[in-house]
Amino acid sequence: MSPLRLARRRLARRVDLAPMTPLEQVRAGRTGLRLTQLLVGLVLYGVSMAMLLRSTLGLDPWDVFHQGIQTHWGVSFGTVVIVTSFVVLLLWVPLRQWPGLGTLLNAIVIGLATDATLRQLAAPEHLGGRWSLLLGGIVLNGLAGALYIGSQFGPGPRDGLMTGLARRTGRSIRLVRTILELTVLALGWVLGGTVGVGTVLYAVLIGPIVQLFLPILTVHLPSAAQDLAGPDSVAPGLPVDGQHEREDVAGSRPA
Repeated sequence: MSPLRLARRRLARRVDLAPMTPLEQVRAGRTGLRLTQLLVGLVLYGVSMAMLLRSTLGLDPWDVFHQGIQTHWGVSFGTVVIVTSFVVLLLWVPLRQWPGLGTLLNAIVIGLATDATLRQLAAPEHLGGRWSLLLGGIVLNGLAGALYIGSQFGPGPRDGLMTGLARRTGRSIRLVRTILELTVLALGWVLGGTVGVGTVLYAVLIGPIVQLFLPILTVHLPSAAQDLAGPDSVAPGLPVDGQHEREDVAGSRPA
């Protein structure tokens, strides 16, 4: 089968992501490819966040919150992202979730990549340049999200909080995600974070963009990985509905 036909078939189907334990994620196979894809995705995610910041046209809800904290703390944006990630991980404890390798790297690498990009990327003087950064940042963000989700090394801290709360409360992921993101958006705006047209565009576009890339970039795991996960571990195909990490995917269960 040609690569083009294979890509079309992947786009036509929904993506199955196995909710594996952290140990199962490491044992699932194709580790070199998955780890490389994970790291590339996380770095690009940080780059995309810096692009949105430099556009000054609006941020996604969690980054509005991060920026709001930064205005009162006086540290780098990436530092706020890293610290917030580990605070969010503490909220996993009562949800009885354990972070995977991807979760821990997510908490660190994205913040470092964001700061590194911000040091090299200046804010454009003209509106056209700012719009280019905004739209390019949103597309890159969706691509990067699909890369690290598709590596199947576990959800990011904020995604895991979302899926964990949904599982514990019995509410839909969509409802829990909406409440979480509206809450952090409101807090970030009160603290001085940037809310604008970019915030709206991000909310509208990020889900379809991730959904476009995810079937192509999800690493197919050997059948042995499903044996490790057990007969009840394979979730039905779930639509990706949006970010931060913002995807309607199954989170890690306790090891």
